[in-house]
Amino acid sequence: MRWRCDPKRGVGVPRVPPPRTEQIQRGRNAHRKVTALGVAFVIFAALPSHAFAEKVDAVLRMGMTVDDMDRSLDFYTKVLDFKKISDTEVAGERYEHLYGIFGVRARIAHLKLGDETIELTEFLTPRGKLIPRDSRSNDRWFQHIAIVTTDMGRAYARLRQSKVRFASTAPQTLPDWNPNAGGIKAFYFRDPDDHVLEIINFPPGKGDPRWQAKSDLFAGVDHTAIVVEDTDKSLAFYRDALGLRIAGASENYGTEQAHLNNVEGAHLRITSLRAASGPGVEFLEYLEPRDGRPYPVDAKANDLIAWRTEFAATDVAGLLKDLGASGAQIVSMELIRDPDGHLVQLIER
Repeated sequence: MRWRCDPKRGVGVPRVPPPRTEQIQRGRNAHRKVTALGVAFVIFAALPSHAFAEKVDAVLRMGMTVDDMDRSLDFYTKVLDFKKISDTEVAGERYEHLYGIFGVRARIAHLKLGDETIELTEFLTPRGKLIPRDSRSNDRWFQHIAIVTTDMGRAYARLRQSKVRFASTAPQTLPDWNPNAGGIKAFYFRDPDDHVLEIINFPPGKGDPRWQAKSDLFAGVDHTAIVVEDTDKSLAFYRDALGLRIAGASENYGTEQAHLNNVEGAHLRITSLRAASGPGVEFLEYLEPRDGRPYPVDAKANDLIAWRTEFAATDVAGLLKDLGASGAQIVSMELIRDPDGHLVQLIER
């Protein structure tokens, strides 16, 4: 059922563009397209801050659809040290309407790491599609969470011992010529369902200062990252409509970035946003290569590519009304798609 009604990671580089950046930008603008997903997305115009009366006030958690809950719980609790805090089964019209899918019965578990929570959902019926085997980090259904580690060497050894599948070629240390990111270490890998995850280590002076006070091997979730086609269009949704603030912006390129994403010649425009509390939301726009595939037009919430970023708001109905009037694709009275198809859930509190 459908109704129609925008981190302190510090991964920036100097704003002096490398060769061909202006040509890349011109080519990107010349070939801009609107993504379709069920119904056509309307490109959000740049909106003044007062255009939407109600804003979100927190990023609550990130959620993902899993194929086998017991297998996923075993992975996240034993390999990554998350703690299970709830595990329930749900069914009925309320959930059919929430997900826009008839006949839903689902098992939902909440896991906590540090101060952050993630949500795992297994659809017992109807079951959705698996993640495409040939998925790449520049495809626009890409989303991950960045898990902070206090010791990259020990964390990487734990992952190797657990025989995780690689997404990066190896842990990468961002270079010193990048003043905002030099010394940050990161590594992409896959969970049992092929969701990409990141472990990240911030040296002193980089990232949120609270990570420096942590001692656990896996300290918490710093942000979620999503691939976007057009940063400005995504800002109109997340910043102007939802009310997140920009916390940082940069261009990243070079061999370390390419091997981190495992995309040859990767050159990214990165924009980090924050709400008043909770993890950050990071845009990854690939200036090169531009061959990332769009979010599948027939994707549903029970497909394994369906991550959900959950936000808290004081007036969900009012916010949805404003969003719908601006052309957003509303899946239900809590669930909405961003301009690239990523699911956003609005929860009233």
